[in-house]
Amino acid sequence: MITLRHFMIVELCSNSEESRCCEADVLRNPRSIPVAAVLAFSISAFSQDQPPQLAHFHHVHLNSTDPKAAIDFYTSHFDSEKATFAGAIPAVRTQKSWLLFSKVDEPPKSDITSAVWHIGWGAENMKEAYQKQLDSGAKFETPITDISDIGGGTAKDIFYYAYVAGPDGQLIEMNTANHHRFGHIHLLSKDPIAAGDWYMKEFGLVRRGRGTPSPEPHFYKGFQIGPSMSLTMDNVNFIIFPSQYAPKQWPDVWKNRTEFESTKGHVTDHIGFSVDNLEETIARLKKDGVKVTDEPKSILGGKLKVAFIEGPDRIRIELVEEAKPAAQSSSPIP
Repeated sequence: MITLRHFMIVELCSNSEESRCCEADVLRNPRSIPVAAVLAFSISAFSQDQPPQLAHFHHVHLNSTDPKAAIDFYTSHFDSEKATFAGAIPAVRTQKSWLLFSKVDEPPKSDITSAVWHIGWGAENMKEAYQKQLDSGAKFETPITDISDIGGGTAKDIFYYAYVAGPDGQLIEMNTANHHRFGHIHLLSKDPIAAGDWYMKEFGLVRRGRGTPSPEPHFYKGFQIGPSMSLTMDNVNFIIFPSQYAPKQWPDVWKNRTEFESTKGHVTDHIGFSVDNLEETIARLKKDGVKVTDEPKSILGGKLKVAFIEGPDRIRIELVEEAKPAAQSSSPIP
């Protein structure tokens, strides 16, 4: 599989057509800039003006035939820890967000026929991290691969990626980064630029890069990887590739297929955003024409309010409002 990890390089340039030369120069001559700068996301310096904070990234929700085993896998193979969500649900805490799990009787669908491609963790030293995964018994869908030439030229030994075969068929990317935390969600879209604009408008994600995203097709080793978008929310990067990538990479499952399926029922069932006021958020989204599939309701004894909407390319999105802590009395003690 091929993945456009060159977003980490592009941030040092602009997203205009002139950036093609800049990006290629960086990869041909990696010593032209500090290596740490190449690997850093550089969000603040190269992001667009930040829109209002409408939400926070909250979770990735996975379907699993054995949630306990899945939790054990993630917490033993990646930077994360076992935790209890809302004081009631066994889960995985990934720094600022969660991996949540639903138990299912049958293996969930893992073919890439929905808008979610994979989730990913970073690695400061990919060769060491890859070997550590092998030593711990991890299986790989794609072994460690050098794609340092993705921006052009003949650069080597700068940027690597690999795909771990996760529980229930979940695809998990490891890639060169300046961290080893949960770092990104990679999506597919029939219109990546429009999808990116939707996430920016409705939830306040911030686009990485400067200038106007190019709508022109872009290819790497025969795979269409552009137009594309790269967005951030909190410490998570959302990368969106064009849908044309899918039939080239997975011709069998995309034979006679032209549309994405809903993520519901797939191993990655949905993603979640937290909001301060669920009712107001739902009202705003309805006004914008967003499809609400599940109206707000309280769960877990009132600890949470949740609702579901359908995002671009039929991605299922949960909105979560956590109960506010009861205000403590400021009355003096008699």
